[in-house]
Amino acid sequence: MAYETPPDDAFLADFRSLSTIGATAGGGVDRQAATPVDGQSRTWFRGLMEGHGFDVHYDEVGNQFALLQLVPGAPYLVLGSHLDSQPLGGRFDGAYGVLAGAHAALRLAGRLAAEGRTPALNIAVANWFNEEGCRFKPSMMGSSVFTGKLPAEQALQTTDPHGVTVQQALEDIGTHGDFTLDIACYAEIHIEQGRSLEDAGLTIGLVESTWGANKYEFVVHGEQAHTGATVIADRHDALLGASSLVVAAREIAEQHSTDDHMVITSCGEFTVFPNSPVVVASQVKLLVDVRSTDADVLAAADAELHRRIADIEQRADVRIERGAEHIWDAKAYDQAGMELAAASADELGLSHGTVRTLAGHDSTNLKDIVPTIMLFVPSVEGISHNERELTSDEDMLDGVRMLTEVAGRVLAGEFVR
Repeated sequence: MAYETPPDDAFLADFRSLSTIGATAGGGVDRQAATPVDGQSRTWFRGLMEGHGFDVHYDEVGNQFALLQLVPGAPYLVLGSHLDSQPLGGRFDGAYGVLAGAHAALRLAGRLAAEGRTPALNIAVANWFNEEGCRFKPSMMGSSVFTGKLPAEQALQTTDPHGVTVQQALEDIGTHGDFTLDIACYAEIHIEQGRSLEDAGLTIGLVESTWGANKYEFVVHGEQAHTGATVIADRHDALLGASSLVVAAREIAEQHSTDDHMVITSCGEFTVFPNSPVVVASQVKLLVDVRSTDADVLAAADAELHRRIADIEQRADVRIERGAEHIWDAKAYDQAGMELAAASADELGLSHGTVRTLAGHDSTNLKDIVPTIMLFVPSVEGISHNERELTSDEDMLDGVRMLTEVAGRVLAGEFVR
């Protein structure tokens, strides 16, 4: 098949088309994992790639791979990110990386065919399942299963708030398969979801390491009572306990952050039972995460969080149960990949600098099993997980150029251990 190199306006047209799937009134998207609209985005991506001669397959947890075999029997360079979103999320988070990977792969296929060159690797574009973790927990589920960090059976039996399992949801949208992939290395480009690139006037971020993150599910157990008739002394208010945990998390972030190492804490996804205006809550489920660039600072903040739990239990007269957890360490990306990416940016004349990723990405998992390169493009005002999320067309196109250059060097054998 003859591969034609798509122009810049083809990327922008494809991005606009993809952004209509699950579009929200505020300019964002709502494509939660394995919902019908997520299924639509997967079908759209499949059509795009098959139309350019790629073969598309799904693995046991719904990861979607578009494959171009250039060297029979060789492993794959994988480019990718995710198409699922947060509720009322932005249209750039994840989706940009998948589409940039697709267009980089198409450009390289056209270039290799025109030059008659045989690369060292085949090329694939991945749409990882459930990176966001809003419908099914944990986040980065698909890449966690792919890298062996999470058993597939455990992931498939995970349920959403309505009791639907991952396996059933994948079957409902026709994306539960059994494909396996031999991967040699991985590269991902993503919007920064922060403002350091914009503030520094840089076009490309070379991600040098992840932040460490400890994410916990807690259940606060109290006792249901009447809000008017039950005196304060007799209450076991689960919502008071959960609220105290929120305040404690913020205080811990403020107390443990230093000039060199910041601590970020967050609480979310409150589920209050019975959630009646005249009933003291008997149970609250919530998530708490603690993040830092430094392992020792993270450990100290985490220890303080768990020390505070005992104080909260006593003050609110409740019991706090610690449930599932999802933890990743602060860890560097390959130095050779950083150098390759810097050389690529220099070759293209793109301004660049090193950054750390505060957020988790699928590359967080992939870097632990194969050589991995992670790149950022700027986010306007650092806004993300928000319908107002924005990256300029110029920055998106520069990112595609950057990823194409990086991937071309990898296909030539510059980044294989």
